[in-house]
Amino acid sequence: MTSGQAVAENTHAATVSRGINPATWVKPAENIPVGILYMIVATLAFAAMHALSKWLIAEYPIGQVMFARSFVGLIICSAFVLPQHGLSVFATKKANSHVFRGLSQSISQTFSVLAFSLMPLAGAIAINFSAPLWAALVAIIWLKERAGPARWSVLLVGFLGVVIVTNPSADSLTLGAIFALLNAIMLGTVTVAVRGMTGTESPSTLLMWQLATVSVFHSLLLVFGFKWMTPADFMLFVLCGVTNLIGQYFWTKALVLAPATAVSPFFYFMLVWAMGIGFVVWGEVPTVPLLVGSCIVVAAGLYLLWHEAQRRRS
Repeated sequence: MTSGQAVAENTHAATVSRGINPATWVKPAENIPVGILYMIVATLAFAAMHALSKWLIAEYPIGQVMFARSFVGLIICSAFVLPQHGLSVFATKKANSHVFRGLSQSISQTFSVLAFSLMPLAGAIAINFSAPLWAALVAIIWLKERAGPARWSVLLVGFLGVVIVTNPSADSLTLGAIFALLNAIMLGTVTVAVRGMTGTESPSTLLMWQLATVSVFHSLLLVFGFKWMTPADFMLFVLCGVTNLIGQYFWTKALVLAPATAVSPFFYFMLVWAMGIGFVVWGEVPTVPLLVGSCIVVAAGLYLLWHEAQRRRS
């Protein structure tokens, strides 16, 4: 980091502490290793959120679960952000971009849930994990990011590992598979959209807009069903929202600090955490393809982490 960059970051920290409009936020210097670490934390939180969602969907309408996890996150995030920044956290010159991002993410999450309800789990996961490939492709076309051979190789090898893990069968080409593919494409565009806004928007602004817009769009799904919760299930709904908030925060921070093509491969780590949670909660014993594929995914991610650290030191 140069002295000029250090001064800029210190100045930003001071302005935030004084409550100055986050729309004037200055983007911090790129830090790919830290961005990768944030993405790994996000995947752990998302894996816990998906496990809680799976548990709740067995008893409650899908729309209720999706709205609850977004709305709880919005309430908790507001309790921390609004006292510091006030409504100025929503100040932006890219309101349309925020709304489009929220709509895209709402549709993406809906497609994901529909896919898991209409097709085998293995096929849906294999298709959904093509999202980083779409994100990398869109980032190169839209943001003009450069993706060297190492990044492309890791993306392709990581996806190969996911295919080995899930072992999708011929029945993947169903209506559910179409929803899964649409989810992957939408998730890829959302990733790049966030990256495109990080030059002028602070993480707090990105997160608050995301939670607010997704909560509004998901609230429309409540017309399809609502069931009163037991006290124990209410706590699970709250925990689902908390884990979603943690995941969204670190996911956004990862995209602020590093290009999408650098951090997207580490989204594969969610599969590793999900495998552990599935074994502990539902007694799902890992198969040989699951273990082999997971090792490939982890090895690809660790290699990219080493490569980016070496390049940064150079």
